[in-house]
Amino acid sequence: MAAESHFFAIVSRMKYIERWALMRSTRPENLSEHALEVAMIAHALCVIGNVRYGRSLDANRAAVIALYHDASEIITGDMPTPVKYRNEQLRGAYKQVEREAEAELLATLPDDLRPAFAEAFAPVGDSESDAYLHQLVKAADKLSAYIKCLEEASAGNQEFRTAAASTLEALTQMRATHPELGDFMDEFLPSYGRTLDELL
Repeated sequence: MAAESHFFAIVSRMKYIERWALMRSTRPENLSEHALEVAMIAHALCVIGNVRYGRSLDANRAAVIALYHDASEIITGDMPTPVKYRNEQLRGAYKQVEREAEAELLATLPDDLRPAFAEAFAPVGDSESDAYLHQLVKAADKLSAYIKCLEEASAGNQEFRTAAASTLEALTQMRATHPELGDFMDEFLPSYGRTLDELL
C-alpha cells in the first residue's frame, strides 16, 4: 500500500488564506479564488498571443503555473505588497522564504509524482518563450488584482483607490511590451463590475 501524501490536503487550504489583509474589503477574497482567476486570465493571454501574434506558448502550462503561483502562501501567509516590496533586502528575503515553502510543499508528494508537479513551481527556463510565458502569468496576476480593485470601487469602497492606481500603472507599462495584455484590457476589462443582466 502506498504511503499517504498530504499535498492536496495542504493545497486545498488555499481557501483559508485571505488576500488584501491590510485593506477593508466589501467582500473577502481568498487565495483559491485568486488562483483560479489568474489561471483563466493567463490561459487567455497565451491563447491571444498564439492566435493574434504568432507565438507558440503553452496556454495549459501557463494555467497550471498560475494555479500554483501563490501556493507557498499556505505556509507563509499573504504578505502585503507594501511590505513585500519595501526594499530589495526584504524582497530577496521573502523570495527565499517562498522558495523554501514551495520545496516543503513539493516534498509532501510521492517521489514518482514530484517531478511533474515541480514544473508548476519551477523558475523561468532558459528559452525566450518560457520567459515570456512567465511574464504573462505575472501580468495575469496583476490583472486579477486590478479586477479586485474595480469590483471594490463599483461597490463604493474607496479603500482600494491607491492600489488601483499603482496596479493600473504597472499594467500600462507591461502592455507596452505584451500586446496580449493590451487586447485583454481593451476587450474584456470593461465588462467587469457590470450586473449579470447587463452582461447577458
